[in-house]
Amino acid sequence: MGRTILHPESHLVERVGWLRAAVLGANDGIVSTASLIVGVAAASPRHSDILIAGVAGLVAGAMSMAAGEYVSVSSQSDTEQADLARERAELQNDIEFERSELAEIYVKRGVEPDLARQVALQLMAKDALGAHARDELGISEITTARPVQAALTSAVTFAVGAALPLLMVVIAPLAYVVPVVAAASLIFLGVLGAVGAKAGGADVARATLRVTFWGALAMALTAGIGKIFGTVV
Repeated sequence: MGRTILHPESHLVERVGWLRAAVLGANDGIVSTASLIVGVAAASPRHSDILIAGVAGLVAGAMSMAAGEYVSVSSQSDTEQADLARERAELQNDIEFERSELAEIYVKRGVEPDLARQVALQLMAKDALGAHARDELGISEITTARPVQAALTSAVTFAVGAALPLLMVVIAPLAYVVPVVAAASLIFLGVLGAVGAKAGGADVARATLRVTFWGALAMALTAGIGKIFGTVV
């Protein structure tokens, strides 16, 4: 008699929660800090001013990313919990209707009506709320909102990303701060885009081009603004 061999599978969608926060945090850290450094360097010739601005940008940006991610993902989590509470009450009040509703979902996906009802019966016997959360509400263990994870990931990756252009300020001669920071940051962004695309199974070339383009545009605009205001002041 044949034996079924089960093997674990790793799917890219399992990475979506932390990957989105990590890529967003690191990308924002590089772009915003590099742009801030370039803008200040274009306006002020003093190395200390540039360094202070970069450090302040790193700390403020990391905290802002953490707070923003936590509030945003917490709102998503609150909505999910409200939907689950409503579904739990509906299961208590009219379980037969909920069973028929779940069976109808499977019918719409192509399952025969009799088989769909059997599937709904068996799934709800084991975990009624879990079955409805997954197939009716679209809430699963993989995609559920995790506010603390998103906040910590964004803060840490922002700080790491911001530290890269800041390091260039430390090692580059004052006269070459702007070109060194700009060039290094574009390289960092390109690598980040490639790594993020690779981890998420996306097109590497497109992701790399996308992040470097917007990074270059941000630095060019802030450099121009810094130059204008630096000259005026």
